[in-house]
Amino acid sequence: MIPYGRQYIDEDDIQAVVSVLRSNMLTQGPVIGQFESALAEYCGVEHAVAMNSATSALHAACLAAGVGTGDEVITSPITFVASANCAVYCGATPVFADIDPLNYNISAAEIENKITAKTKAVIPVHFAGQSADMESVAAVVRTAEKKYRHKIYIIEDACHAIGSFYHGKRVGSCCFSDMTVMSFHPVKHITTGEGGAVFTNDGSLGKKLRRLRSHGITSDPSDFLNHDLAFQPAAEDSRRTANPWYYEQVGLGYNYRITDIQCALGLSQLRKLDSFRSRRREIVTAYNTAFQQLDTVQIPREASGCDSNFHLYVLLFDFDCIGMNRARFMHELRAKGIQTQVHYIPVHLHSFYRRQFGTNWGDCPNAERYYLMCLSIPLFPAMSDSDVQRVVDEILNLIKKT
Repeated sequence: MIPYGRQYIDEDDIQAVVSVLRSNMLTQGPVIGQFESALAEYCGVEHAVAMNSATSALHAACLAAGVGTGDEVITSPITFVASANCAVYCGATPVFADIDPLNYNISAAEIENKITAKTKAVIPVHFAGQSADMESVAAVVRTAEKKYRHKIYIIEDACHAIGSFYHGKRVGSCCFSDMTVMSFHPVKHITTGEGGAVFTNDGSLGKKLRRLRSHGITSDPSDFLNHDLAFQPAAEDSRRTANPWYYEQVGLGYNYRITDIQCALGLSQLRKLDSFRSRRREIVTAYNTAFQQLDTVQIPREASGCDSNFHLYVLLFDFDCIGMNRARFMHELRAKGIQTQVHYIPVHLHSFYRRQFGTNWGDCPNAERYYLMCLSIPLFPAMSDSDVQRVVDEILNLIKKT
């Protein structure tokens, strides 16, 4: 079976993990900081805070932005549910802005239509690896900030987009945002097994994120509030020194820590990211060549100024014209050893959101139209040329057969 996506692990990755397993520290050790520094350097950003999942990272980013009860958070309906759930965790209301039908990313014009005095944050999703139009999104948010006279945070959901570029800058550099979140799930470009990170150029946000990651606890003496517990009594004219055992919970946080074991794998994977990206682009070129002339299929489009890493390769099928519904099409391909997937069921159509927030069909027509036609086909760097050709041949044969 050729899956739609999977990790690529080599002997270097295995040895990196084994090295940590043989060390004294499996978690809360030095490899976490090494991974964070390497991520920050790669993306060209000041701070990277690694966490145990991108879902945790999205939640922490919302908390660091002060999202809470009574606030609204705007995001895309074409994403995994975590992009909206992070707002709900904080007591806020998710608001779904429709997508651009050409690139399937959230539309800046639709954000402008949905932004209100209650908007606390906007979470644009870089779907399938292609950056949203961040320059336009930032312009809309800055205008709204002036109108409503309060800060509106921009949190990029770049869980698909490590290694992508927007106007020549790496996604993750936070040039147009306050924070960016990435994922290291096994189907993503690099993996830590499970894991994620928040990137920011704001030192105060970085400090908040680190505290939120670990129970709201700090070991930094400058943050201690309980001076009677934290410090030794000082002699006159000398500085008080912190007790060597002391740490302090200064706020409510979570156990969102990632381990050194995971970060060792992530560090090893990061060294191969550019080659992974290059191989994905080769496969995309082969797919585009094979499918671009078909009347019943639409290949992905890249917007001007975007250079996607192609986390996913999504085709839009006119299943009515083909004469076969999507479920049967997927079953037929699976019988031939090819797994496909739908990315995604629009979040506003999930039963929880319909019940809890009153969302429904008709809220986001472009997203709903996209959903009825989309299908992701296999794309991962370990695919051989013969794997790629097999996927092409089976899809073409299936279309011709009908």
